Amino acid sequence: MKVSLDLLRSFLAVHRSGSITAAAELLGLAQPTVTAQLRALETAVGRPLFDRVPRGVLPTPAGDELARRVAEPLDRLDAVLVDDAATPYPRTVFLGGPAEFLAALALPAVAGLVAAGLELRVAAGLPDQLLDDVAAGRLDLAVSSVRPRRRGLTAEPLYDEEFVLVAAPAWADRLPDPVTPQALRDVPLVAYAEEAPILRRWWRTVFDTRLTRTPNLVVADLRAVRAAVLAGAGASVLPTYLCRGELASGALRPLLSPAVPPLNTLFLAARPAAAGRREVQAVREALLVGVAGG
Repeated sequence: MKVSLDLLRSFLAVHRSGSITAAAELLGLAQPTVTAQLRALETAVGRPLFDRVPRGVLPTPAGDELARRVAEPLDRLDAVLVDDAATPYPRTVFLGGPAEFLAALALPAVAGLVAAGLELRVAAGLPDQLLDDVAAGRLDLAVSSVRPRRRGLTAEPLYDEEFVLVAAPAWADRLPDPVTPQALRDVPLVAYAEEAPILRRWWRTVFDTRLTRTPNLVVADLRAVRAAVLAGAGASVLPTYLCRGELASGALRPLLSPAVPPLNTLFLAARPAAAGRREVQAVREALLVGVAGG
């Protein structure tokens, strides 16, 4: 059976994106063209490769098996075709991650590569969407607070976030040392989500009790949480990388220093074939070295 590479590339784009429309956009083709290519490929292999569902397509077992067999060879072939030894960074790298982490640590770590000619596109997002984008080929690398457990992705530890309970001096001066959950009952809490997952985890880990309060202020950006706490809105739990300068200057104070502070590991996720490109390798190495130092 002879099948053209164009059919396989279109099939793989649909498999990764879960949508004929999304695959057509990635490939720069019209949707009917991609649909026709899928039908031709299904005719050639003699079995359906996708089931059509209201929000896209789902691969059949035959589709999953074909994707497993062709993904890496196609990715490597595409990398060879665009590789130019005279150009240090022949292709644009697409990087995703949490907005605050990207701004504070990731972008400073890769700034030197951009100055040397690398083209970089950066997108912020939540873990599930970021990992979907890596799997679909929309991102080359993603920093994720969740370890990827899906087929076709690799992951390595990148950074251990350490968290600290902080407040402005006006609040810190009112509290006992060491601070207790009871002493914090009258201190407003600032969180980045209504469920306050960072605060709740810190309470459970450090105080060995559940946080039963709802936050007084919710703002969906940890940098805005920091700004609100700096302005005296109340207390919050922040990653230390985001408030290191304020802690050093005294603008923020740690309310408690546990012997073992809560940690959260961030992972760097990629598709194996994309990770083999030299410009992606350069970004990965810069992140592993620069973020650790940050």
